[in-house]
Amino acid sequence: MSLNTAHANNGVLIYAGEVILLYCDNVAMEFSGQDRPEFKGVKSGRLYLTSHRMIFNNLNANDPLASFSFPFCTVKDVELEQPMFGANYIKGKVRAQPNGGWVGEVKFKLHFKHGGAIEYGQAMLQAAGLAKRNQHYTDDPPAYQPPTGSWHNAPPPTYSPPNGGYYGWVPPPTNAFPNAPPANSVYMTDMPPPYPGINTDYGFKSSGHDAKAAEAAASGTAYYDPNTHYAYVPPAYARDIKKKAEEKWMKIFLSLSTLDKTDYAILSQLKMLDILYLWLM
Repeated sequence: MSLNTAHANNGVLIYAGEVILLYCDNVAMEFSGQDRPEFKGVKSGRLYLTSHRMIFNNLNANDPLASFSFPFCTVKDVELEQPMFGANYIKGKVRAQPNGGWVGEVKFKLHFKHGGAIEYGQAMLQAAGLAKRNQHYTDDPPAYQPPTGSWHNAPPPTYSPPNGGYYGWVPPPTNAFPNAPPANSVYMTDMPPPYPGINTDYGFKSSGHDAKAAEAAASGTAYYDPNTHYAYVPPAYARDIKKKAEEKWMKIFLSLSTLDKTDYAILSQLKMLDILYLWLM
């Protein structure tokens, strides 16, 4: 994770080859476990889920934290909290990248003022799981590498993924995050991402899975490779699986007449993990 490295000209700065999967405005973020002034107080801003990371951009120009980058390989212990009273939120931990502007580890919480915590959490964990298959280094995050050269306006395809999904990643329902970033607010460097994503193997030889996934997505058919035991389910099938899982869990909740706060939280976590497993299997 790096500090104040993902913003430019009042917009977001991404790497060449990086694609924005989801965009969410009106998000509040808070940190704990660090004494630096950048991590003090509640931050309000915009949240981007990309093919390689999460990016938070602060709307307060006077705050010492302007942007915060969360590469998937630096994030851990992500959980969805569903309190009995109050809005759902996402919490987790993120480790600093060497040369990333800070050291150690920090806890974070994401509050979605207009809803969408569940859908965002599912989408983020799905993307992180797909990116992990391209992670070829040790548990330590790679060092931050500042972009070389100038940055420029990103081409329109980087603002949002194709409607049917992206390299096996299935978008949440369109009403959850219907908007793309504002025009002329996404900027790109010519440097490729220094860590793996769902659409890159970070300099290692491709296994061919991405090409097969793209082919399956275009044709609307699933495939299974018996040699590698790799399976791909196109978005239409995955959405049907998610719908069936939702119906199953709704019946479970309705069958239990009395649930205390702890029971409800446990069952909600199990539901989320069940759907994620069906998505990623």
